[in-house]
Amino acid sequence: MADKPIYLTLEGKRKLEEELKHLVTVRRKEIAAAIQSAKEEGDISENSAYDEAKLAQAFLEGRIQTIEAQLREAVLIEQNGNSDRVDVGSVVTVVEEGFDAETYHIVGSAEADPLNGKISNESPIGKALLGAKKGDTVKAETPNGEIVFKVIKIE
Repeated sequence: MADKPIYLTLEGKRKLEEELKHLVTVRRKEIAAAIQSAKEEGDISENSAYDEAKLAQAFLEGRIQTIEAQLREAVLIEQNGNSDRVDVGSVVTVVEEGFDAETYHIVGSAEADPLNGKISNESPIGKALLGAKKGDTVKAETPNGEIVFKVIKIE
């Protein structure tokens, strides 16, 4: 189904499994109850509550299908202790001239969370870092222009 692998850490896989369980066991029942309640109001042809509940149901089922596909296609990121080159799963500390050092955890796109330091292996910085070694200078073309930084630590 997927053209490229969906990389997940153990934590990312667990979070997706928890979300899927919640959507299937809790949200489906809530939406089914909302649909039933709207039907009981009578004519559904001009019933906005019914329309909203059906739309919510469609979004819910789409999200469930997406998570199921991600879990089915997932490639688990192994932390093998090999930290001489940046790979998916690596925690990398870099420094850009004139700025403080920043640490990124390279993860698959399904669990990227840039505000919390988790960047996708498909992002400009993630792509630029893949394969780099400690001491390497790396250039990344970002939406805000090219940035150049040095790899100072790989875990």
